[in-house]
Amino acid sequence: MRRTRAGGEASHHHCVYVVLLEEGARAWAARAARNRGEGAEDDRKPCVYVGMTGLRPEVRLENHLNGVKAARVVREFGVRLLPELFEHLNPMPYEAALAMEADLAEDLRREGYCVFGGH
Repeated sequence: MRRTRAGGEASHHHCVYVVLLEEGARAWAARAARNRGEGAEDDRKPCVYVGMTGLRPEVRLENHLNGVKAARVVREFGVRLLPELFEHLNPMPYEAALAMEADLAEDLRREGYCVFGGH
């Protein structure tokens, strides 16, 4: 059993992460966008998945790829982590990670990425 103090540094073990997706994810995203009446993303930017976890991002990606609590898009199209987009943000407390997941996804959308996740 791990002990943590409320607000202590040990409680800062949650992370946001970004997974690069294969190009096949773009067609899936385009269908969903058309169904929602949205425009297209910048085709020069890759499709990515944004998530948050209490695990190390490498372990969480492995779980996705092995079908453990997996997002379908990552299981089917996941390639690798993009640490340059998230490492500087981690670690953080749970509530901060929850908010950061949504903020990071929105920032990447504004930059033209095709983004999945980021609830």
